[in-house]
Amino acid sequence: MGCAFVPAAVPAGGRHGLTARQTPTVRPRQVWAGGQPLAAPAHGGRLQATCREAAVKVATADEAAAVPQAVAAAAASSAVPPPSKDLDWATLGFQFRPTNCYVRHTYRDGAWSTTPELVAEPYIKLHIGATALHYGASCFEGLKAFRTADGRVSLFRPDENAKRMASSAARLLIPEVPADLFLSACKAAVRENVEFVPPYGTGGSLYVRPLLFGSGPKIGLSPADEFTFLVLVTPVGDYYAGGPAPVTAIVTTDYDRAAPRGVGHVKCAGNYAADLLPNTLAKRAGYPINLYVDAADQRSVEEFGTSNFVGLIGNTYVTPDSPSVLPSVTNKTLATLAEDAGMVVERRTVDIGEVGEFEEVAACGTAVVITAVTRIVYKGDVITVGAGRGSDPEVVGPRFSDLYKQVRGIQYGEIADPHGWCFDVYDE
Repeated sequence: MGCAFVPAAVPAGGRHGLTARQTPTVRPRQVWAGGQPLAAPAHGGRLQATCREAAVKVATADEAAAVPQAVAAAAASSAVPPPSKDLDWATLGFQFRPTNCYVRHTYRDGAWSTTPELVAEPYIKLHIGATALHYGASCFEGLKAFRTADGRVSLFRPDENAKRMASSAARLLIPEVPADLFLSACKAAVRENVEFVPPYGTGGSLYVRPLLFGSGPKIGLSPADEFTFLVLVTPVGDYYAGGPAPVTAIVTTDYDRAAPRGVGHVKCAGNYAADLLPNTLAKRAGYPINLYVDAADQRSVEEFGTSNFVGLIGNTYVTPDSPSVLPSVTNKTLATLAEDAGMVVERRTVDIGEVGEFEEVAACGTAVVITAVTRIVYKGDVITVGAGRGSDPEVVGPRFSDLYKQVRGIQYGEIADPHGWCFDVYDE
């Protein structure tokens, strides 16, 4: 376990960080932690340290520039390191597991640091006046990295997550993380923890969580002077180990997810805190997911607690058009594939009364891709999706099943990626 060496400056037009595997001759300087430095390994590879040891390794700009390009090219062309043999990949589940390190950048004096810090300790030393703690100045993203059929490791649509985080940051008056820095940090986090990317064929992936928050102190309500951007990763298993299965959802009528002209359209942390109680109440009542309607009219479908709402009727793919709904990367992916298949995509108001008219309904998001929803409980009444159209509520509908397989096939490199959605983490 440990963290890797990184350069102290970015070459013109170059990347934000090089891993130890790509710069084996760099001699790093140390940042001491807890009064004890961690020594670099003799073989020039990663530091061997537990996740409870705090250490950051950097190399000087001169040292990084001195690395021969031929060495870097040779390292880049080498085989991707294999998965760890210390994990039971069949029983991962969806939970946090410790890895080697996380990637961190800091915003000070009007600019983001260009040198990624790779930190082994899974804790953050944070000022007690940090705006993230007092005023909720925090937003995040979620995406995944996959081992593919041909042996690569790739991220799925990280460019879209970068755009969405920029939108969230703008709404919260947080400095935007440049898209190239976002992508570089995500790739670095995956590379430095590559042995935690589950083996191809297990259905697992490496969940990637970029997090952006106000770390500087402010007691009055105003933006911080310092911000932190970090990327952590953790291995997760196949959400549907036995294959996708339909669920019953309940409409939350006692609570609202977001208000018109509020922050429902961005991925700020507070949105999820507000859903904790309704989500928990739904689960206690036996419903794995809950559905929200518009806070103003209490009729228009918005989205599920942590996922977008999508429905299929005839040759049409329908998803709510609401300024309070978070733009889902998965929804965008499914809509594009639906259009590729000749379907019409509609973004419009969806009244709760018409939900039963859809032939198929699903919740879509990063964790699961698609969760088929065949029954929805609304004010005590059970709405059966496609009841009058021959749909079977006990099985996943055929078209969502096909879309699910297409997305998974692209993610694992089993079928063509015509839209260029997969980003090789070793390709700079």
